[in-house]
Amino acid sequence: MEHFASGWKRNYYGKGDVIVYRLNRDSTAPAVQQAVFGANVTMLVYGDAFWPTYTTGDNTGLIATDSMKNFIQRETLHYEGPDLEDYCRFLGAKFIEIYPQVEGVQVSAVEIPYGEIARGAFKPSGPDRATARIELNRTEVVEIASGIRGFKLLRLGGSSFHGFVRDQYTTLPDIANRPLHMWLDLEWLYSEPSVAFSAGAITANVRAMVHEVFQCFESGSIQQLIYQLGVKLLAEIPAIAEVHLEANNRTWDTILERGGEAGVYTEARPPYGCLGLRLRR
Repeated sequence: MEHFASGWKRNYYGKGDVIVYRLNRDSTAPAVQQAVFGANVTMLVYGDAFWPTYTTGDNTGLIATDSMKNFIQRETLHYEGPDLEDYCRFLGAKFIEIYPQVEGVQVSAVEIPYGEIARGAFKPSGPDRATARIELNRTEVVEIASGIRGFKLLRLGGSSFHGFVRDQYTTLPDIANRPLHMWLDLEWLYSEPSVAFSAGAITANVRAMVHEVFQCFESGSIQQLIYQLGVKLLAEIPAIAEVHLEANNRTWDTILERGGEAGVYTEARPPYGCLGLRLRR
């Protein structure tokens, strides 16, 4: 189910999983234009003009979702920037300009990242991917949110977990120094819309801080780890007003260990711990 920052909507519709790759093959073009810009886009629109489609099947004012797909893919050629936030704003603003029956639009995009192997050659990168979401109406930008999904992080030591409640349901032993494997998603909101458009600099800064905190901070729980990360983001990136972090404990099951020196592990069983945190200034 979709949610809109502007509030409850009686109806909305749109197109999802619209895949685009903008390739810039001009070797003399500015670096900011990126050789490979890939995104998975979702566009949702709302307005009273679309209500008759639901109630009577009258499609007079309806913009077909196939047309939305064509609009997104064709207009991507006219966007030359590097960041998802400005890309979503570009698509949303132009769509509202073209179709007067649209009262508001929400555009979200997930990066499809490619890293350069050598000049003119690339390979998929990740697994973490930048995200962006923007909602606009005819008078203002309602919300801009950015994020990074899909971190998969492994630390060989420096993570403990002990002192938790023990009762008849407890089988987990106290752990003083475990290899920690976790997944992490983040999303953040901005202090004001204008600061969101940083040509990808804020997202790059967040990604670097995730790696730094995960590598350096010795934690007594994953909750403590993501709290330290959230505090650091708010302290060091003034543009961020609120951050939401969600981690999955995917720590591998132990097969056999030789002291604290070496061990063999396997993927954890399907049940996993889910840990969330939201911090505001």
